[in-house]
Amino acid sequence: MRLPFGAMKRLWGIALGAAIGFTALGFGGAGQASALSASTADKLLDYADNYLGAPYKFGASTSTTKYFDCSSFTKHVFAKFGYNLPRTAAQQAKVGKYVPKSSLKKGDLVFFRVPSRGSGIGHVAIYAGNGKMIHTYGEGGVKFSSINATYWKQNYVTARRLGA
Repeated sequence: MRLPFGAMKRLWGIALGAAIGFTALGFGGAGQASALSASTADKLLDYADNYLGAPYKFGASTSTTKYFDCSSFTKHVFAKFGYNLPRTAAQQAKVGKYVPKSSLKKGDLVFFRVPSRGSGIGHVAIYAGNGKMIHTYGEGGVKFSSINATYWKQNYVTARRLGA
């Protein structure tokens, strides 16, 4: 059976639209997202370490380093290395390229739901390697946590990689 030209044109349009849509959602070329160089990622994490124990304060201003919320922390750390991240975790989740959890590298941003705030992205952290992340959340402020701890594992949403 041969399709009329108009039907074929619509079919190709739908196929092209789907391909573009999946790529925009991060399903296309995920393995080709270039990570920060290993030395830059290590320097970024060493810099972030300077803030271990800095208190957590929801809605913290981006103009202070006395305390942070999760996204002001990532914004501050990445700014030191020339990246101007948006203010919120949800906005930061749209920057860079999608990375599958199985392909995380040091310096990738990892994103989570915070169930008490709804189903959207509500938390961001910096992947530190070996299943660990550095972030600020609740008591203890800036700290390392396992991304495989029950709470974080259950609420993991996605990861993004900023190119070198």
